[in-house]
Amino acid sequence: MKKDLHPTYGPVAFRDRSTGRITVTRSTLAGRPLDAVVEVDGTTYPVVDVDITSDSHPFWTGTARTLDNEGRVEKFRRRYEGRA
Repeated sequence: MKKDLHPTYGPVAFRDRSTGRITVTRSTLAGRPLDAVVEVDGTTYPVVDVDITSDSHPFWTGTARTLDNEGRVEKFRRRYEGRA
């Protein structure tokens, strides 16, 4: 690899804003100046707050809503029946 070409790659903690769960992984965000830090198992990591993770996403938590699929065609026909 060429020197000073690639971004710094290191450990970063991602924190879910809605659940507070922290996941430590490696990211290129380690080289950026981040305001907050968090301590996990005695080690300090820069922390990135994210809105949605698999811990809070409705699809993964089982709280996803299903839309009413019945009646859509009938509703469309009622609305546009006389305009053909």
